[in-house]
Amino acid sequence: MTPQLSWYLALSAVMFTIGVAGVILKRNAISMFMCIELMLNSVNLTFVAFSSFFNNLNGQLFVFIVMAVAAAEAAVGLGIIIALFRNRESLDVDDANLLKL
Repeated sequence: MTPQLSWYLALSAVMFTIGVAGVILKRNAISMFMCIELMLNSVNLTFVAFSSFFNNLNGQLFVFIVMAVAAAEAAVGLGIIIALFRNRESLDVDDANLLKL
């Protein structure tokens, strides 16, 4: 018995919903960062599921592109988080008003 496409899509929707809820509700920069990564992984799961369902490799190619963007986002995001912590000694995003004029 193979899993149906709807199971993968339901799991992806649940993962994406958890990620969105985490970004909206959390105030810690690291937690928000992890929730954004969870949303990207749920999109990757959707791409792979559709790629497998339609017997097409385009979805898997998009996964590599999303993974490259996620790696770049992780490098830049963690650099910003470290700089924020060094300046404010807090990871609370409400305290991050460094970019205001």
